Amino acid sequence: MATIYSCKECGTNLNLNTINLYPPDTYFEAGNKNSISFASINQENFKFEEENKIRPFFETLNYWGIERRRTKIKCKNCGKLLGYIYDDGPPMINTTGQFHFGPSQVIPRFPRFRFKSKALLLTSDS
Repeated sequence: MATIYSCKECGTNLNLNTINLYPPDTYFEAGNKNSISFASINQENFKFEEENKIRPFFETLNYWGIERRRTKIKCKNCGKLLGYIYDDGPPMINTTGQFHFGPSQVIPRFPRFRFKSKALLLTSDS
């Protein structure tokens, strides 16, 4: 039994694989509220648009900044915004970080594909 993730607007199958799904209780600095996060996606079904805003933003109490750089994920068929690509996935290198405090923002990280729950239509294939 597999879950099929489709665009809620046009019903296009997005071919998102549940094997690449992060567990729902995984902590990310940019949050995980009302969203589903994947480690990788099939990029053929999406359009990507760079977003760079220079203004204060707050995701959580400990995660804020002045410049927000992220990439919008849009449905290739209808153009509806489905989510964003963040760079707060697991570290690309195994290190204890500066002063052994753990990985920091300086350490390169894998991308995280965060989809809005309200933009997806989930059906089960039995």
